[in-house]
Amino acid sequence: MKIKSIVGVLIVGMLFAVSVAAVGDNRGAEEMVLQGGKLGSVPFPHHKHQDRLEDCNLCHNLFLQSAGSIEDLKVQGKLEKKRVMNECRGCHKGKAGKGEKAGPTKCKACHQK
Repeated sequence: MKIKSIVGVLIVGMLFAVSVAAVGDNRGAEEMVLQGGKLGSVPFPHHKHQDRLEDCNLCHNLFLQSAGSIEDLKVQGKLEKKRVMNECRGCHKGKAGKGEKAGPTKCKACHQK
């Protein structure tokens, strides 16, 4: 009886580990290009941000974790103009203010024509 219980716990543990590993591999695109309006597109190192921030909800509290979700929200009028940019710049400025390594805060440092 004890052996069946131990085997059952091991199987459940292995299934859990496999499911966590499968979810962990679904990190989206490594690099993305966001539409940046008149100033040009914004290259976005997605995996680099995931590695540094570790909490996807810091960004994805604004938009779904799916390709095109920012543009979809803009079209639907559910995302105010420059909201994503202000979040990014605010995070970069906050980290720089704490003396931490941070991304750019000037317009042309992100936007590229």
